[in-house]
Amino acid sequence: MKAPIRVAITGAAGQLAYSLIFRVASGEVFGPDQPLYLHLLEITPAMKALGGVAMELDDCAYPLLKGIQTTDQADEAFAGIHWALLVGAKPRSKGMERKDLLLDNGKIFVEQGKALQKADASVRILVVGNPANTNCLIALTHAQSVPPERFAAMTRLDHNRARAQLAARAKVDLSQVTNVTIWGNHSATQYPDFQNAKIGGKAATQAIPDQTWLEGEFISSVQKRGAAIIEARGVSSAASAANAAIDHVKALLTPTAAGDWFSAAVLSDGSYGIPKGIVCGYPLRTDGKRWEIVQGLPVSDFARQKIDASVKELQEEKAVIQGLL
Repeated sequence: MKAPIRVAITGAAGQLAYSLIFRVASGEVFGPDQPLYLHLLEITPAMKALGGVAMELDDCAYPLLKGIQTTDQADEAFAGIHWALLVGAKPRSKGMERKDLLLDNGKIFVEQGKALQKADASVRILVVGNPANTNCLIALTHAQSVPPERFAAMTRLDHNRARAQLAARAKVDLSQVTNVTIWGNHSATQYPDFQNAKIGGKAATQAIPDQTWLEGEFISSVQKRGAAIIEARGVSSAASAANAAIDHVKALLTPTAAGDWFSAAVLSDGSYGIPKGIVCGYPLRTDGKRWEIVQGLPVSDFARQKIDASVKELQEEKAVIQGLL
């Protein structure tokens, strides 16, 4: 047996976390031979509900789960952890301005960023709670002892949505769709890149020779999928978002297949002309230990316009929370 790892999950009594926690505890995420401790963080009013989640974890009798810590204190939750899955964030309520949401959540991620300095030196952090890119920027700014490359914001749900849409349109198995990228923000301005995507090893534009659909309905359906689910279910994506968080972790821990890449939002280093100092969606690959941005992909005028629009939104968000940085 390997030495146990410690995994923190925030917003741990929420519906997204409820779809995530049990899969983590089962060994699906970190491996069938990897014991772990769960550090579950919630706000004080939700601690009773979190106690119920802990009871259910006990009742599952997972062999790999060696202990559960529940707390409403970020310093306690993040002490000694190897992974942080930052799921919890204040949702946007009716009549709430995006600026107010950014500032309210920003204060949460200032505190959590500082607390992440108590984590193990090897810690990796995934920000899921929205607005994820800017929350990630705030957290990494305040986690001054944690290298920025340990942080990422989740675009994997959008990546998965794009793959599913392309597979359905091309009438192929999902496994045939590779090289998908989500550029920019995890928002309605994101750009799901069909021009560099492949279907069956060939350009997606060959498998789907319908430029009108690709430039229109495909992009908008990925951008607005979250809103469509809220309209249909009355609540936001939970199971699919939890699944995407798991896919993100696995993608980082597993060497990327030759010639392929995956999507995540990381601190820009200036690649593709995207300004430094924002957390932006990029194509990445990894050797299982360190990731890198895939370089040299062609960016058409159409793609540049879409990427620039999303980057502009990220810069606007950064301006709103500048006082928290």
